[in-house]
Amino acid sequence: MYRSREHRIIAGVCGGIADKLGLPPTLVRILWLILSLIPGPLWVVYVAMWILVPEQPKDYRSYRAA
Repeated sequence: MYRSREHRIIAGVCGGIADKLGLPPTLVRILWLILSLIPGPLWVVYVAMWILVPEQPKDYRSYRAA
C-alpha cells in the first residue's frame, strides 16, 4: 500500500486506502470523517499511517488506472 499522489488532500492516506480497496476516494474520506466522530484513536492511526506508509512512486500505476 502507498499514500496516493493523485488523490491527495492532506497526506494521501485515504486516497491510498481507496486505491488499495478499489473504492472511490471520496467514499473513503466520508467514511473516515464519520468514524472520526466516534471517540477513539482514529486521528492517531491517520498520523501513524502518514509517517509509516510510503508515498506512491512516480512511475506507479494504480489498480484503477491499469
